[in-house]
Amino acid sequence: MPIADSLLPEFDHEMTVTRKLLERVPDGQLAWKPHEKSMSLGQLAQHVATIPRWGDVTLSRTEFDLASEPAPAPMGSRAEMLAAFDRHVAAARAALVGKGDGELTAPWALKRSGTTIFSMPRTAVWRSFVMSHIIHHRAQLGVYLRMHDVPLPSVYGPSADEGSL
Repeated sequence: MPIADSLLPEFDHEMTVTRKLLERVPDGQLAWKPHEKSMSLGQLAQHVATIPRWGDVTLSRTEFDLASEPAPAPMGSRAEMLAAFDRHVAAARAALVGKGDGELTAPWALKRSGTTIFSMPRTAVWRSFVMSHIIHHRAQLGVYLRMHDVPLPSVYGPSADEGSL
């Protein structure tokens, strides 16, 4: 089985459950922070919504320099975050479909002002910088939402709020 075909089911599942969580972000609480050193709810939700962009970037370029693009403007609503998430997920999925094993095992580098932060095969970048990264921050977002008494969706099994998948 080609590597891309083995990555797609996991990607589809994780993006589906991530969208369910983003759908529950309360617009009226975007500035809230659990701690002064923490990201705000809006910043964290926006970060989760834009992480899938890295899937397309990883598969369409051989490297990315963080200094080459300005920081994204803050998004002011859940609807804006969902629209961005949907765009990024569609682009990442399209970039993955049909990729050959040679393309997926080729090296990719993240840089800042020309200095390499890391370089790994694209599949390793996909697993760590895209998939594990979004799962990590999605879990943080779940904690933020729980602190606002927002019911959490099922992810890998029943949640305390939803008894079944």
